[in-house]
Amino acid sequence: MSLATDSPVHSSSSGDFAAFLDAELDSISSDSSPNEEEVNDEFNSDSSDSSPNEEAENDSEIESQRIKRCRVETVENIEDPKGSTSHGSLEQNLVSSSKDACTHPGSFGDMCILCGQMLNEETGGVTFGYIHKGLRLGNDEIVRLRRTDMKNLLRQKKLYLVLDLDHTLLNSTRLMHITLEEEYLYSQIDSLQDVSKGSLFKLDFLQMMTRLRPFVRMFLKEASQMFEMYIYTMGDRAYAMEMAKLLDPRREYFDARVISRDDGTQRHQKGLDIVLGQENAVLILDDTETAWTKHKGNLILMERYHFFASSCHQFGFNCKSLSELKSDESDRDGALASVLKVLRKIHHMFFDELVDNLDDRDVRQVLKIVRKDVLKGCKIVFTRVFPTQFQADNHHLWKMAEQLGATCSRDLDTSVTHVVSQDAGTEKSRWALKNKKFLVHPRWIEAANYLWQRQPEENFPVNQPKNH
Repeated sequence: MSLATDSPVHSSSSGDFAAFLDAELDSISSDSSPNEEEVNDEFNSDSSDSSPNEEAENDSEIESQRIKRCRVETVENIEDPKGSTSHGSLEQNLVSSSKDACTHPGSFGDMCILCGQMLNEETGGVTFGYIHKGLRLGNDEIVRLRRTDMKNLLRQKKLYLVLDLDHTLLNSTRLMHITLEEEYLYSQIDSLQDVSKGSLFKLDFLQMMTRLRPFVRMFLKEASQMFEMYIYTMGDRAYAMEMAKLLDPRREYFDARVISRDDGTQRHQKGLDIVLGQENAVLILDDTETAWTKHKGNLILMERYHFFASSCHQFGFNCKSLSELKSDESDRDGALASVLKVLRKIHHMFFDELVDNLDDRDVRQVLKIVRKDVLKGCKIVFTRVFPTQFQADNHHLWKMAEQLGATCSRDLDTSVTHVVSQDAGTEKSRWALKNKKFLVHPRWIEAANYLWQRQPEENFPVNQPKNH
């Protein structure tokens, strides 16, 4: 078995690594099994009537079969740690020339996946435990697999999509945190027997309740036509797998591509180093920008989904939650429906509008272009938004507006289209009203950023001064 020649980790089967190993074992075993009993019988029978040449040929054949069986046992032992063959004897029985030639593209535990040699020293690379427990791939092999996988995906007109769980696709709370106003939810729990028909689940073994974000099932179905999708959560693996079962009960969308904090290479950070996709073809949906400090160019920031009261409290909101209001996001106009339109636009532009070579295209550049269309043509002046003495162009709202395609200025002139303020009584706010310019609250920019569309200005009025 060689990862260097046959890639088990490609766009349609990265979750089937174990099945690939089984197929490899069957293939190797089929080479040796037809004559294996004959070889063993021959080895154990009286060979005194054989000629020296015949004995040499028999010995050679026996050794060949032994080596084949050893290779099978090597991988079987990796699959089953309780196997009877010891690591030490495996190492001694493997062919030395194979050891010398092997580049050790990866390992299971301390054993090379190609030659079976025990690797005593740290060989570098990255662990892909979510694909197969104990699997570690070397950097060169990762590059090769990504390149191969990329070609397969591009032929299918697909890109990669990495999806956060909490506050992006769903919201969970511990049962102990359910408020009195939320207790009515217990009468609305959906069955775990067929989760595809439900959206609110009580998971007794986790002592949690989970609400799937409205439109999530249609979102996953539509997105899967354009992307190979991963789940990537900062929750632990047990939680990640249970949420994956709720979202994808038939394993149609993610298969084994479920990454948890247990798989990450950096504490409190997410990274594409454990995603088998090239960075120039990966989009990320997440509600937390700080989790992706190395990959902001790939990130589409999601508006947080706060269904439960505990979620609101976690982020310091003193308002009632959606569950307490007995309400929810809109299926048609909610966050997931909005971002699906953006994903469709990016996918179309990447495959159908760009003219450069397909292999050279970069989805991060496409994302930047699409984002800059949102507030294109708007010229914004801020007033009473930033703290005194704060350098305006370093503020996140200023940067956000520019990323959305707006021009930001400190000075008023006739070309200004919007004044952004929290106080309608400032000099610049009064100028906007007098000159029939848009006077909007800062949330207008944030809404455009989350919904990827310029929002009606009248929906974001600015408060009149208190002494008005």
